[in-house]
Amino acid sequence: MTEKEMLNSITSDIIGAAIEVHRALGPGLLESAYMACLAYELRTRGRKVETEVPIPIVYKGIRLECGYRLDMRVDDLVIVEGKATEKLVPINEAQLHSHTKLANLKVGLLINFNVLILKNGIKRIVNNFPD
Repeated sequence: MTEKEMLNSITSDIIGAAIEVHRALGPGLLESAYMACLAYELRTRGRKVETEVPIPIVYKGIRLECGYRLDMRVDDLVIVEGKATEKLVPINEAQLHSHTKLANLKVGLLINFNVLILKNGIKRIVNNFPD
C-alpha cells in the first residue's frame, strides 16, 4: 500500500467513525464528548488513537515545550482537531496547518460536530513539506 493509499484509508475510517458518532449524538454537545466517542469508535475499528498529544516547538535548534497539544493522532499519521462551534473560521484551519507542521505530519482533519450534516463540518488539509 502506498503512503497516499494508507493516508486515504485512515482518513476514510476517521470520517466514517465521526459520522457514526454524529448520527448517534447530534449537534450541541461539548467537543470533549465527541472526541471521546470518536476515539472509542476508532479503537473499535482497530486504529491506534492517541489523545491530547503534546507537541513541542523547535526554535533555533532548541526544543521548547509551549503547551501545544494535538486533540488526536491516529495511527501516528493523521491529526484530528475536533470542534463544537457555530462555524469553522480561518484560524481553525491555520492552526491545523501549524500543528501538522510541528508534528511533521502531512494530513489533518478538522471536524466541527456542531452542524446538522457532518460532511459540512469536515475539512481535510494536506501539507507537502520538503524532505
